[in-house]
Amino acid sequence: MGFMSKLLSFGSDKDLKRYYKIVDQINGLEPQFEKMTEEELRGQTDKFRERYANGESLDDMLPEAFATVREASKRTMGMRHFDVQLIGAMALHEGHIAEMKTGEGKTLVSTLAGYLNAIAGKGVHVVTVNDYLAKRDSEWMGRIYKYLGMTVGLLQNNMPLELKRPAYQADVTYGTNSEFGFDYLRDNMVTRPEQRVQRGHNYAIVDEVDSILIDEARTPLIISGAGTKSASTYKDFARAVRGLERGEDVSHDMLTATEDVEPTGDYVMDEAKHTIAATERGLKKIERRLGIEDIYADFSGQLVNHLQQALKAQYMFHRDKQYVVTNGEVKIVDEFTGRIMEGRRYSEGLHQAIEAKEGVLVREENQTLATITLQNYFRLYDKLSGMTGTALTEDAEFREIYKLPVEVIPSNKPVQRVDHEDLVYRTIQAKYNAVADDVERRHAKGQPVLVGTVSIESSEKLSAALTKCGIAHEVLNAKHHEREAHIVAQAGRFGAVTIATNMAGRGTDILLGGNPDELVRERLEHEGLTMEDVTSEQLEQFSAEAKETCKAERERVLAAGGLTVIGTERHESRRIDNQLRGRSGRQGDPGETQFYLSLEDDLMRLFGGDKMDRVSKMMVTADMGDDMPIQHKIISKAVENAQHKVESINFSMRKSVLEYDDVMNKQRQVIYAERNKILDGKDLTDHITEVMHDTVYRCVQEFCTKDSHDGERDLEGLRKWVVELTGHIDTPKFPDEDFEALAADVLAYVEKCYNMKAERLGEDLMRELNTQVMLRVIDTRWMNYLQEMDYLKTGIGLRGFGQRDPLVEYKTEAYGAFQMLVDTMYEDYLRTVLRIEIKAAPHAVEHKEDPALEGAHFSGPADVDGDNGNSVLRKQAQVQARTAVQGGPAAVNNGGKVTTYRKDESDDPYVNVGRNDLCPCGSGKKFKYCHGRNR
Repeated sequence: MGFMSKLLSFGSDKDLKRYYKIVDQINGLEPQFEKMTEEELRGQTDKFRERYANGESLDDMLPEAFATVREASKRTMGMRHFDVQLIGAMALHEGHIAEMKTGEGKTLVSTLAGYLNAIAGKGVHVVTVNDYLAKRDSEWMGRIYKYLGMTVGLLQNNMPLELKRPAYQADVTYGTNSEFGFDYLRDNMVTRPEQRVQRGHNYAIVDEVDSILIDEARTPLIISGAGTKSASTYKDFARAVRGLERGEDVSHDMLTATEDVEPTGDYVMDEAKHTIAATERGLKKIERRLGIEDIYADFSGQLVNHLQQALKAQYMFHRDKQYVVTNGEVKIVDEFTGRIMEGRRYSEGLHQAIEAKEGVLVREENQTLATITLQNYFRLYDKLSGMTGTALTEDAEFREIYKLPVEVIPSNKPVQRVDHEDLVYRTIQAKYNAVADDVERRHAKGQPVLVGTVSIESSEKLSAALTKCGIAHEVLNAKHHEREAHIVAQAGRFGAVTIATNMAGRGTDILLGGNPDELVRERLEHEGLTMEDVTSEQLEQFSAEAKETCKAERERVLAAGGLTVIGTERHESRRIDNQLRGRSGRQGDPGETQFYLSLEDDLMRLFGGDKMDRVSKMMVTADMGDDMPIQHKIISKAVENAQHKVESINFSMRKSVLEYDDVMNKQRQVIYAERNKILDGKDLTDHITEVMHDTVYRCVQEFCTKDSHDGERDLEGLRKWVVELTGHIDTPKFPDEDFEALAADVLAYVEKCYNMKAERLGEDLMRELNTQVMLRVIDTRWMNYLQEMDYLKTGIGLRGFGQRDPLVEYKTEAYGAFQMLVDTMYEDYLRTVLRIEIKAAPHAVEHKEDPALEGAHFSGPADVDGDNGNSVLRKQAQVQARTAVQGGPAAVNNGGKVTTYRKDESDDPYVNVGRNDLCPCGSGKKFKYCHGRNR
């Protein structure tokens, strides 16, 4: 054990000693709480809340609160929390990760910490990996909370807002990580305060915390809307990169080396680091096929991105491994669970590139409307905790990224599982033959077998081998979570053979002889009942019958040796291997685990190094048959080193995602704080005054610098800008005076125009106008900014070729772009609010609350400038946006109709200029930063 591990272990031991002292207090209270009536026990909740309101801390109330929950669990569930479960809950309450072995009852542990923290009345979020587990746990564990007078909420995918709002108002809310994260993003895209659903981020308990905060941390949450249609470009590039010749393998260091390296072939690829690049020869071939002279001549970088994504799609992403094609759609497969990730799409054009490669419909690119990484979302919580069976291997990452120490909780019973040494074969086919033989041998004596695979492709190969042997089995790959959980729960029955991805059915116990809880649930479903429909007595009867059935079968399984878990390949992470092993031997049960490997496995091939090559040659030289396995310390050490390499690479990738998002995170907080200030109806008078001052002084500086002299100031240009800003063609000429006096004159005129508008509309309507216009401008500019950041991030890695740190470059450019965003955002607001022309309706319509917006249709500000069809402005007035560059106040003719002065677009010299093109004015700036800034 290294020094750091010993140090962490020492701290953990001290915590355990402290926890055991508190356990003694809780156990001492048990007789007292057993004597309480139902009303007295339920009344504890009100007493705790009163004590909390009077200043007593949750820590002080912990022993009594835990004793209350333990007693409620005994009465409602027939389950009593073990001492180690009390310890696990203490770790959760203190904001730690509790590592508890499989079968130790983590779900029940969460009720202790959840109840204690819900006393504060600020809400507790219990985060699960899928909708099925959220629903199951909210119903099952919800009985305890409800018995004690607390409310329980449930979030499900595509749930309407009118149901989400009360779910978040509940004392304890169950849901998935993505649902919580997307609701946060949606809440910061609404146009009415009553459309928000969340009420803050007080405390979260993350179940299977390693899966959510580690495995899924590389994929940010993104809400996107329809973008540009460019299907033909993707198809062209897909055709252009087909049939290229792969050059000799090179490392990433060689790809970025400054000295001349002449790679062979048309492209070079480093599979271990997921990098690919066209060689000079390949680039010329691709350009010739596309009819393009120089791909890199496109300064926007979009053609380079098309090329990169086409190469990745063709040579790095494989059907039935990273994705599947079903019903003409490309669907992503989760590399950790093997499940189809419904609704998810690769970003930056990769998904479209794969669609073009597969010859299916290329769906239009999505434009990012809002995004956040899981790391930054969960760091919003005042207190965060988690539980899992395997966290210690990632302890350093949990501490560095989330400030979450890991507490290893002792097992209630010692582990009796036997973990066999790995068996290594030379070829994949020989490995599968050996697995099939082993399964057949164990199945013959009725021993249940769970076979873990790393991909859909692997599970299908193994399934075919078992079918050939005539062995009945279940295959779980990319099925619905609920069916998956039911089947995995019964994988411990006599003679059961189940093939599943390594993480399938995670969160569901495999009990020898079958799971009585699952049998009860199946019975309720068969009879059309829910947990709420049955009494405690009925539930006890159903449970007793199910337990009797499973008990008899359990004895047969024990006689056969317990559950055997077979791994068909080592995962990139040791933690996932440990999760698979942990399926067997729960709660002191007997069991076995055995991993079968081959030298052709991806992990061995990509990361095994020269040792694996030597082992393979040795096996050939010794004339060992393919069906002869080998066991050697060299192999075990090589596997361990390979996993360390991959874990290090993956950690670097997750850290990189976070470092880039950290740049935007601060900016996101500024934008969201600005929106919330507007939505919450705070007085914007001082803010608007500040906006006018800053905007005017900044723009006057562009026409008349502080050190300019008489005759050097562009007063006519300044006047045109003021006309364009205010819409008043009768704007007077400004005198040729020093900067401060000139800026003060312009500011006074702009304030006069604003005050005239406010006086004409009245206080209420002007307040509503300010709110809606500012929200619209913020959302539109932020959406465009996110798109620019997507483009910047796509090409920023190329800066490394110039010996510049891409992250530093990204931070610098993002800061400048954000400053531009803020400046233009406020200028846009002023222009819109000063130029918009409103005609009051004859009869004011009584204001009503906006109807709840549907989940999927609420994904972005697509209708921000159309006010969602329910704005007060739409009900009280007809809004006519002024589009004139010249034109003054709207003229009203005798018929009372509003007329606008619209410039003939055919005379616009910039009408066909792209946002990323150089501005035709000759400034050298991109159009979007020059004359296109306000368009």
